[in-house]
Amino acid sequence: MKRNILVVGAGFGGVWSALSAARLLDLQGSSDVQITVLAPQAELRIRPRFYESNVHEMKASLLELFDVTGVRFVEGTADRIDPQGKRVEYTAGRGVHSWLSYDKLVLATGSQLIRSNITGIEHAFDVDEIEAATCLEKHINALGSYSDSEARNTVVVCGGGFTGIETATELPKRLRAVLGDDAKVNVLIVDRGAEIGAALGKHISPSIAEASAEQGIEWCLNASVAAIDPDGVTLSDGRYIASKTVIWTVGFRASPLTAQVPGERDPLGRLHVDANLKVIGQDDIYAAGDVAFAATDDQGHVAAMSCQHAISLGRHAGNNAAAALLGVPTTGYSQPKYVTCLDLGEWGAVYTEGWDRQVKLVGQEAKTLKHTINSVWIYPPVAERASALSAADPSIPVA
Repeated sequence: MKRNILVVGAGFGGVWSALSAARLLDLQGSSDVQITVLAPQAELRIRPRFYESNVHEMKASLLELFDVTGVRFVEGTADRIDPQGKRVEYTAGRGVHSWLSYDKLVLATGSQLIRSNITGIEHAFDVDEIEAATCLEKHINALGSYSDSEARNTVVVCGGGFTGIETATELPKRLRAVLGDDAKVNVLIVDRGAEIGAALGKHISPSIAEASAEQGIEWCLNASVAAIDPDGVTLSDGRYIASKTVIWTVGFRASPLTAQVPGERDPLGRLHVDANLKVIGQDDIYAAGDVAFAATDDQGHVAAMSCQHAISLGRHAGNNAAAALLGVPTTGYSQPKYVTCLDLGEWGAVYTEGWDRQVKLVGQEAKTLKHTINSVWIYPPVAERASALSAADPSIPVA
């Protein structure tokens, strides 16, 4: 009977875990190990693009890629991890419950938006999942059928972090496409920070401020949302903003499945892992992507919840899970280079390097780079065995 590497999740961390494991098995000429990916659908959903329009297109099929690389796909949602029994319970179609056994497990189930318990949160849209982002897009496209009003023309984005900024700066163009070029559209960002873009640092904030001003985006600083209703939001200072479109972008947390793995977790629920991305205290469980609390260097930096880190984490986790089974040397995870490329709508973008975000490119030059990242670099490789396996080499830098 073949031994099994089970990868749970088909996001960036999961896809690259499976491919990197397949690569090492191919290099070692091993035929007695099966790689299985368990996920709700055989597609990589391009989450960093969910703030854009035509969001239903932001996915890439994985069936052919898995087929040519010898990866088995099982459709289902993981419900329970049994570390002692070395198996994962999952729900398949029509609610059928089944189990998958493993010799090595790579947990790559990502993260999810934290929805606050404030009054009326159910009235807020979000761009966390493709279904939610599609719901928002349908709502925006239907605004043209509403009577002209301040509430119709106003969108409130709750949160001035990375997702909130990219979502907000894309909105003026999206709203004008529906309401007309002459419509007086209002986009507001509600943020607890004292300065525009404070969450992303002092070097990048001037570009965010300039892009916001040029596109007419208003920041409500030192503020938070106290309540949401179908017609607007109430801020913590008592101000009321009339709006038919409120978007929640505040905070993310690792998949709740991490709580089923004995081990230390950070405040966001990520599992502490060693240099091989094996969960500390577990012999057979690895973590990749947003569920991994992994050191990127020896300077105290930890992988962010981003595809930039998930891709490299996946390449190392899958490789090392396979290496452990085969008894060959592992490859320690290291990703000292960190970059940021923030989309700022029609103004352009801003590209930075380093954890202190030193600005290197702004405007349309950075926008061109952002487009390349979003539409080419983060997509899975073509379904051709040799090139797909080669692309999964953990030594390839991701930045």
